[in-house]
Amino acid sequence: MWRSRWDAGVLKAEALALLPCGLGMAFSQSHVMTARRHQHSRLIIEVDEYSSNPTQAFTFYNINQGRFQPPHVQMVDPVPHDAPKPPGYTRFVCVSDTHSRTDPIQMPYGDVLIHAGDFTELGLPSEVKKFNEWLGSLPYEYKIVIAGNHELTFDQEFMADLIKQDFYYFPSVSKLKPENYENVQSLLTNCIYLQDSEVTVRGFRIYGSPWQPWFYGWGFNLPRGQALLEKWNLIPEGVDILITHGPPLGFLDWVPKKMQRVGCVELLNTVQRRVQPRLHVFGHIHEGYGVMADGTTTYVNASVCTVNYQPVNPPIVIDLPTPRNS
Repeated sequence: MWRSRWDAGVLKAEALALLPCGLGMAFSQSHVMTARRHQHSRLIIEVDEYSSNPTQAFTFYNINQGRFQPPHVQMVDPVPHDAPKPPGYTRFVCVSDTHSRTDPIQMPYGDVLIHAGDFTELGLPSEVKKFNEWLGSLPYEYKIVIAGNHELTFDQEFMADLIKQDFYYFPSVSKLKPENYENVQSLLTNCIYLQDSEVTVRGFRIYGSPWQPWFYGWGFNLPRGQALLEKWNLIPEGVDILITHGPPLGFLDWVPKKMQRVGCVELLNTVQRRVQPRLHVFGHIHEGYGVMADGTTTYVNASVCTVNYQPVNPPIVIDLPTPRNS
């Protein structure tokens, strides 16, 4: 269904170039991702030693384990929009980071729409209403949506702190009265909104979470390490489709301008070692748009907007066999 396209030397060369001075090939066992099994056989993911430095983590795991190289991972081409859907399959249309710029987007045929957050600029109620109207115009049987760091009003703790500040970091948001945003989620009447929660559609268990590593003090930001891991620990095993706003380490998380990997190490370990979903959809890193796979999970960075906020990346279509019990 997908055609592999991969330069086997790219990630190896990149990893060698990024290897910090003095970082050798001999490492103690403590450097390897620590995981242990609970007495009830639940795999427990622990904070990674390189959690605070994702670029270094990527380099270490790539050099020592080949974790991000073929045959472990590969780039894949998404399903063409005009390709017929195979019998017995469900077609997912994946988008993210539309940032109130939905008018130019050509939406393809599908069964389930997934939006991985940042559907507004600031989460203003007027923006949410406009997005909800757009959702209402789409013909998909199900529409699944999570928030991103730009949906400030959806993060109640963030808003509580913001309105207490003496300066207006986000002027148009900080001037909102609590009654105007406390129930902002209720404005999304044309979709299923997930926030650290799960829904089952067409037999697929789908879990959504908006959190991501700290990013200049926006919404749903948490420090790398234990704080984020506690959110990922909420993801139940047996989930078929995981939606997060930010990417896991090493999968479509490269920021060329800064020459950095910015994905979450604990999210990667949670996805690959414990949850192992069939599909993981995210966005946040506009430069990372595309599709990868590791043999178990297909990873989709569905950012519609480019780094310059131009909505030119088309929605990504993924077909999955519909569970027989649906």
